[in-house]
Amino acid sequence: MAEETPTEDETLIAAALASASHTRLLVVEEGARHHAAKAFAGQFGSSAVIVVADENTMKAAGCDVVESFRLEAWPAEQPFVFGPDVYAEERCVDQLQAALSATDAIPIAVGSGTINDLTKLGAHRVGRPYMVVATAASMDGYTAYGASITAKGSKQTFDCPAPRAVLADLEVIAAAPSGLNAAGYADLLAKIPAGADWIVADALGVEAIQPDVWETVQQRLHVWVKSPEKTASNEPGALRQLVYGLMMTGFAMQAAQSSRPASGAEHQFSHLWDMQHHQHEGKSPSHGFKVGIGTLASIALYEELFRRDLSVLDVERAVAKWLPLEKLRDRIQVLLGSGELAEKAIAEMEAKYVPAESLRDQLKKLRAVWPALQNKLSRQLLAFGKVRTMLQVAGCAYEPEQIGISRARLRQSYEQALFIRRRFTVLDLAQRVGRLQESLDSLFGTGGAFGR
Repeated sequence: MAEETPTEDETLIAAALASASHTRLLVVEEGARHHAAKAFAGQFGSSAVIVVADENTMKAAGCDVVESFRLEAWPAEQPFVFGPDVYAEERCVDQLQAALSATDAIPIAVGSGTINDLTKLGAHRVGRPYMVVATAASMDGYTAYGASITAKGSKQTFDCPAPRAVLADLEVIAAAPSGLNAAGYADLLAKIPAGADWIVADALGVEAIQPDVWETVQQRLHVWVKSPEKTASNEPGALRQLVYGLMMTGFAMQAAQSSRPASGAEHQFSHLWDMQHHQHEGKSPSHGFKVGIGTLASIALYEELFRRDLSVLDVERAVAKWLPLEKLRDRIQVLLGSGELAEKAIAEMEAKYVPAESLRDQLKKLRAVWPALQNKLSRQLLAFGKVRTMLQVAGCAYEPEQIGISRARLRQSYEQALFIRRRFTVLDLAQRVGRLQESLDSLFGTGGAFGR
């Protein structure tokens, strides 16, 4: 019997695994959780194992993972199961690290974003690799380098290796609670404006695109997100593509050892609301839904800038409006108060600040390349209305109020989000050309993308 020809996605996955810095195995199939012991043995030999989960993921897949090891009479510690107050924060990392320090066992994270990040950082701090069994296609961090953890009041990315092995059980993922896979769809769709931000940073000499990393995410991105209605109904082919897209994005971050391939201004909105401890209806909205609203905010701002011909930009006028460092520090404290968040924002702003003379040179370059740059950005981006509909069809939040963000707060968030990361995005572009406030007036005015 002839062997099946690998799909284009499978070929990309194989190439990503071959060049990955830490991940050696990725299995995306129905029932993968039942073969956890076999996968573990291939990567870790006869080492003892400890399953890490929360109460829900233990029921969804953790018990079956434990059973796969029991059937093999494998040395295993009692599972470490977080309580209902588990959150991706330093407190929970400390709890897990203490448990891991009491054993030599290799941890297996059974869960999605929170459990994966906690285990990734906890395992790193005790000097061990780990494995993950994914229970939802809710985010792109499974195969990523680094863990996103709240520490000292601020959402931070801690350097730590990606998992050695990842099992994505499509049966479990299809049965994930409502909204989780939709969140993953929104997170994957966000790579479109994130890519646009990298294009701008590359064009202005701020941060060069790494071609191989770029292709890992962008080559098939528009294919992966083209069928939101099939994703919403958990159609097997669409769900598999969603998982592949999220895993490939993680591989790109692993290769770059940075979130740049997957994260731009749209993620800064989400990080801002995390840092402000935003809750809606008694809980924090999902990362993907926050990023989805950030995606709309980012694309809307690009469309406003496209309406202004930056090839005839008045450079001297823009430079004259550029605030010195002292004034920007004052502005941040007006926007964010005087606590840890403001201190973080000031440090990030200072890291990317350029003096007036450097700004002048940068804007002259922008003016010269703008026609070609706008053309390239237009090919990268999808229209605001189309993206809004795609989010709606996929079952994601598509209006800011759906995650508890008012229009007034969203407008303020544009400027706040600008300062909380040193990464160059469309927010910096709008600020540096002196068009941020007038763009926001248009966006939130009558007939604007967020107008009433």
